[in-house]
Amino acid sequence: MTTFTVSEIAAALGGAVLGDGDLVISGAAEPATAQPDQLALAMDPKYADGLTQGAAQAALLWDGADWQGFGLKAAITVQRARYAMSGLTALMDPGPNIAPGIHPMAVIDPSAVIGADAAIGPFVVIGGNVEIGPDARIDSHVSVAEGTKIGAQVLLHAGARIGRNVRIGDRFIAQPSAVIGADGFSFVTPEKSRAEAARENLGDVGDTKAQSWTRIHSLGAVVLGDDVEVGANACIDAGTIRPTRIGDGTKIDNQVHVAHNCEVGRDCLFAGQVGIAGSVKIGDNVILGGQVGVVDNIFIGDGVVAGGGTVILSNVPAGRVLLGYPAVKMETHVQTYKALRRLPRLAAQVAELQKAVPKPGATD
Repeated sequence: MTTFTVSEIAAALGGAVLGDGDLVISGAAEPATAQPDQLALAMDPKYADGLTQGAAQAALLWDGADWQGFGLKAAITVQRARYAMSGLTALMDPGPNIAPGIHPMAVIDPSAVIGADAAIGPFVVIGGNVEIGPDARIDSHVSVAEGTKIGAQVLLHAGARIGRNVRIGDRFIAQPSAVIGADGFSFVTPEKSRAEAARENLGDVGDTKAQSWTRIHSLGAVVLGDDVEVGANACIDAGTIRPTRIGDGTKIDNQVHVAHNCEVGRDCLFAGQVGIAGSVKIGDNVILGGQVGVVDNIFIGDGVVAGGGTVILSNVPAGRVLLGYPAVKMETHVQTYKALRRLPRLAAQVAELQKAVPKPGATD
């Protein structure tokens, strides 16, 4: 078990030490359940009561807290609690236990090049002409298909699948069962399909006949920048001719789907179950909440924020904050929702007014 002193933790967080900086800490816990060797996480005054219930000797506190009044031997104060959490969890998380070196039950093509200090677990399969950078950590049952090149210090959790000819930058993280580089969902009919007719004519398909679908193969692969993370069971499809691209620092949550030919900028954040259709271009620093849907062949500008459940059906200018289906400015959606809730009462009022108005042709 790895332990840290209070001073070591404070240094990692950029926080200030109060009291005994040599106190040894083995983990973190919520204040009410913290044990003597654990750091209680109470970065907001609303957690103060928990400090009196638990047995912690040290705590991570909000700036200005009366740490001695809580009976603590040591404390660390920080300016921004959530940012401090990122440093604390990074310090204390050892990651998956993958033994150094290449496990004898891994299958690696002789033409593959594996960087120095790799840790590759059992049942990993690495194809021909693959290049993996130094300090890679690859857990069990991962597969990397032929021609793929992956940068340094990557972490591929169990069951991740990396397709052929993919390009991945440094410090990439794939959570279990993420799939990078599967074929795009791209099919065509010999003549205009009912879907094409419906789109062109706003639902009127006329006498368009039913036809069988023919696959358009995916030749474009996927290109991921540095510091990209992809969640469990998320899928990024290969492009048709040009690659699907994800920019540096973008983070993708579980069960997200990015379809073929999409181009995503830097430092975007996509929450769970986001679905992005093909050939969408997304700018930098875009945030999409859970279950946001994006139709194909549109553009979303830099800095756009879309709240959970939003469905984006047309181009979005930079900086806009969206909500609803179809997506509108958040303030417009809030006004519309308020009006919608008033409709039953308004309908009842109209019915009462109708009773007071004589019907046409009625006589006294």
